[in-house]
Amino acid sequence: SGAAAAPLPEEDCMKLNPSFVGIALSSLLAIDLWASKRLGVCAGEGSAWGSARPLMKVIEVSGHGIPWLLGTFYGLCQSDSSAAREVLLNLLFALLLDLVMVAVVKGLVKRPRPTHNKMDMFVTISVDKYSFPSGHATRAALVCRFVLRHLVLAVPLRVLVVLWALIVSISRVMLGRHNMTDVLFGLLLGYALYGVVEHCWLSPATAPTLFALW
Repeated sequence: SGAAAAPLPEEDCMKLNPSFVGIALSSLLAIDLWASKRLGVCAGEGSAWGSARPLMKVIEVSGHGIPWLLGTFYGLCQSDSSAAREVLLNLLFALLLDLVMVAVVKGLVKRPRPTHNKMDMFVTISVDKYSFPSGHATRAALVCRFVLRHLVLAVPLRVLVVLWALIVSISRVMLGRHNMTDVLFGLLLGYALYGVVEHCWLSPATAPTLFALW
């Protein structure tokens, strides 16, 4: 009877003084979910901008990995210029790196997609049931930086490339596919991945075997 009572498990203890960081993160998460739901104006046919949903889905396809991979591979096979083949081979490397990194992060974080999302996306794989980060936003930022750096374009076309990347990213929230933080992190990740591609740039000097195939 005189023995001290056993301490309660940690999960049964009431946290009377939650940390400031925990409160801040919880508040930001709540704001993110609320704002993302309010901005999901094309999430369904009955949504506020439901009539624009078909257009948003076309934009969705324009940022999907499969069209970009197939188009880049086709261009690589058809190109008869060594300079063009070098650029296209590195773009292919960038797109594959993007797919792998996004899949890894999604598999680790496992954040579910917004509850108002309709699972009618164009060609999905297993990790696409997760939301963080947005692969479309990552790819848009990566391709945008790549194109602006390695293609000679007139100013109006350069502006269109930037607008395309922004519209693809915004459309992810409007369609209800992602929360705002998924898109923002995706843009940052894509921006950073371009630096990796530049650092590991493939050339006839650094990867002679690859260039021998073409």
